Amino acid sequence: MSIILDHVSYVYGEGTPLEVRALDDVSLQIPDGQFVGIIGHTGSGKSTLVQHMNGLLQATSGRIYFNGQDIYDRDYKLKNLRSKVGLVFQYPEHQLFEIDVFSDVCFGPKNLGLEKKEAELRAFAALRSVGLSEELYYQSPFEISGGQKRRVAIAGVLAMEPEILILDEPTAGLDPKGRKEILDQIRKLQTDTGMTILLVSHSMEDVAEYVDRIIVMNKGKVMYDDVPKKVFACYRELEAVGLAAPQVTYILHELKERGFQVNTEATTIREAAETICEAIMMEE
Repeated sequence: MSIILDHVSYVYGEGTPLEVRALDDVSLQIPDGQFVGIIGHTGSGKSTLVQHMNGLLQATSGRIYFNGQDIYDRDYKLKNLRSKVGLVFQYPEHQLFEIDVFSDVCFGPKNLGLEKKEAELRAFAALRSVGLSEELYYQSPFEISGGQKRRVAIAGVLAMEPEILILDEPTAGLDPKGRKEILDQIRKLQTDTGMTILLVSHSMEDVAEYVDRIIVMNKGKVMYDDVPKKVFACYRELEAVGLAAPQVTYILHELKERGFQVNTEATTIREAAETICEAIMMEE
């Protein structure tokens, strides 16, 4: 297993009147090669959870293991963990600062102590992997579009060659076209490399379309942890905690109530179209 959380809790402002239990006895295993979606309403603990996975936050109680090593051991080097577990924050373009795109992507590898040539080779490879046009490599990162900035920020993490990529709301603020382009590129990256990817998202449609597994956070606890079809089958329970299912789930349940023999476990538009077509053919 690449990451194991063992009864992890985290309390903000412990011992003060503003104390908040952000994580409450969370145990999870994230095996190599999975594409995992993490969902939950604001304040559910999902961002706090992923910040523990690369050591930005230290658990109030519990242990975390990366590739079998306890990251809280006294002699464990968190710098090594952060080079292997890359975290891209929401609105990552706010972290861009170099004179041009290529220099920005080189920063991470150079900070790891790599020679200039090796850092540049990694930067080229990372920029290609996120599909950024070469004509943009030497432009200022502040003069390109929002979607392109997101690609640069993701490339900056990929250039450090992490084993795990964590993306916290990577499409926030983008239009539908930009959102789809980013997520398609992330899926291609995961398919091509087998990298473990964790996607924090508010969009039920996005996680239904792209991920293999969904972790639902609620009040600092894991509410559900299963494949998308099983999680979204509990759409009434999700609604009770301020979440929802993809729109196709509601459409299919409505059709089912009207007598159409559709598969209500379909979660993507493609799957919904297939089951609706089959139901219409049966009616004929």
